Amino acid sequence: MRKHLGIGLIGCGHISEIYLTNTPRFDVLRMVACADVVPEAAKAKAEKHGIEAMSVEALLADERIDIVLNLTTPQHHVPVGMAALNAGKHVYAEKPLALDVAEALALVDIAAAKGLRVGSAPDTFLGGAHQTARAAIDDGRIGHVLSGTAYMMVPGHERWHHNPDFYYQAGGGPLLDMGPYYLTALVNMLGPVGRITGMSSTGFVTRTIASGPRAGEEFPVEVPTHVTGILQFVSGALVTLTTSFDVKAHGHTPIELYGSEATMEVADPNQFQGDIRIKANRDHDWTVLDQVHNYGDGNYRVLGLADMAQAILDDRPHRASLDMALHVLDVMESILRSAETGERITAKTTCARPDAMDANLAPGQL
Repeated sequence: MRKHLGIGLIGCGHISEIYLTNTPRFDVLRMVACADVVPEAAKAKAEKHGIEAMSVEALLADERIDIVLNLTTPQHHVPVGMAALNAGKHVYAEKPLALDVAEALALVDIAAAKGLRVGSAPDTFLGGAHQTARAAIDDGRIGHVLSGTAYMMVPGHERWHHNPDFYYQAGGGPLLDMGPYYLTALVNMLGPVGRITGMSSTGFVTRTIASGPRAGEEFPVEVPTHVTGILQFVSGALVTLTTSFDVKAHGHTPIELYGSEATMEVADPNQFQGDIRIKANRDHDWTVLDQVHNYGDGNYRVLGLADMAQAILDDRPHRASLDMALHVLDVMESILRSAETGERITAKTTCARPDAMDANLAPGQL
């Protein structure tokens, strides 16, 4: 019986480093090779991490590779994913799954026809912090969730990224860039969204790069940079989500859920770790909950890929699933469409909540 699957990475940009660093933590993964449209980028990563550098075509043809890890920019997630599926490989991609639902459905159709898996980041909801929040809800610690808030508001990625243009082009913006973390965390805790209302604005028509070789260069903004959605979950919970690249500073917690018995503060869904706090009423102190497993003390990006690889070997559903990623994309697209049209939209898709993680996992185990 096989105990690991071969991985081929396409896209050797900023995010690839943490995936390459973390892959050896999981025995189920064997990183074989990497590829990039800039061969020098692939060569540098390959030399650093002791793997092979290949062309994209050679990587897709390599029989040692079972799963293609797609870390390209959002505009290339579907084309690269389709090429991998057509080559007989499973696919795990960075978020968002696609630029829109129509594009994503091409992946759905090919994966179904070929009997292959597709997984998608974010996988932070599998971390100790967010599994602790999920367990608290499942155990009735805050009662029935009535409502909530979620905030991701920053000045903009041009402050730190040397080539931030794609964050402000089609497929970018604060909602498609960071919304998947928040929406995936919420779906993990509350289940699917039913109805959606949105509004949006663009605070600045140009942005200025603050660091790197292009520092001082201006570039145009093509997408909304402040987006608010009101989400009515199938469970009945009503949650307000705001994502923004226009906010200099704020005092909101990342996620709060308001239950019939207590309020819960949820840690940053862009992280695996963080405190989960519960407060029964205004006269009580906050209680910090104990973490339910060990994936809560660092950056475990690659956990979703490792879970998918183990799920393939065990013939079970993987948690960072195509259905959930498609539903999250549907919700984001609906928020933006509602903001344009003024209509309230019913989600076209749904998904099951992924199985909770085992509470007794040790690092490297799934």
